[in-house]
Amino acid sequence: MKHWIEAARLRTLPLSVSGIIVGSVYALSNPTDNIYTPTEVFNWTVFGFAILTTLGLQVLSNFANDYGDGVKGTDNADRVGPKRAIQSGVITPQAMKKAIIITSVLTLISAILLIYFAFGKSNFAYSIFFLVLGVVAIASAIRYTVGNSAYGYKGFGDVFVFVFFGLVSTLGVNFLYAKQIESLLILPAIAIGLLSVGVLNLNNMRDEASDKKSGKNTIVVQIGGKKAKIYHFLLIITAMILVVVFAILNDYNFDQYLFLLAYIPLTKHLITVYKNQDSKLLDPELKKLALSTFLLSVLLTLCMISLISDIIVNLFLGGR
Repeated sequence: MKHWIEAARLRTLPLSVSGIIVGSVYALSNPTDNIYTPTEVFNWTVFGFAILTTLGLQVLSNFANDYGDGVKGTDNADRVGPKRAIQSGVITPQAMKKAIIITSVLTLISAILLIYFAFGKSNFAYSIFFLVLGVVAIASAIRYTVGNSAYGYKGFGDVFVFVFFGLVSTLGVNFLYAKQIESLLILPAIAIGLLSVGVLNLNNMRDEASDKKSGKNTIVVQIGGKKAKIYHFLLIITAMILVVVFAILNDYNFDQYLFLLAYIPLTKHLITVYKNQDSKLLDPELKKLALSTFLLSVLLTLCMISLISDIIVNLFLGGR
């Protein structure tokens, strides 16, 4: 059990739910038709299955990454980061393959239940669209490193992370509640997507040398370590700017800029990356950036809710 938990990479899980939290609370604090009826928009069941589906997708990505890199020999003695399950021999490729299948099935079941509780027997077109989206997400998570045409080996991993853990996670879950696209929510959705790509970019910066030897042509391998740093700064700084713009466009009051506290660890992270000369020292920064992104999402959602006490009454006591 210990080895399976390690293979699931728990430090990546808070990052994966950041978009779900932001998209859900935005629906809670911005009911449709500008009518303050949060209980008619927000749904705890939808929220729960959205979290489960996203966590399933993240764990599936981690298992598939372990399997794909393991059987291809990409995870070898040259790799800088912590040893993975197949690389270290604590889990066999056959067992990991079974885990990938089981996780895929469980994630798909969770996605189907999420769609059902969001749309019920109506909105058939929406249900089909999200079902297809769920299948594509599961397939993409597996194909990142698995197979001869794995897109992670061609530098497209950043696109997958940005789309599914940024745009789809934030905008998609909000649509499940509101049944419409919230234009302003695109800004934090992009920001979370960019921060998530930042975590992947750190991982690739850390493994640049070993990836290059193994033929894993990530963006870092293609552009080189120096340009990868610039790319990283653009990802993080752009995300920080977009969240501030989101707050300004929503006419936030002074006390609603609490989310700026998350910029402190993000700024420290950028300074660390800027000064770094040893890729081995980048590994702890993955966890720091992931947790900083999660902190930003939590603080931002608190800022979205102007009448927290009223919403708590509405949700738990059924009032308006």
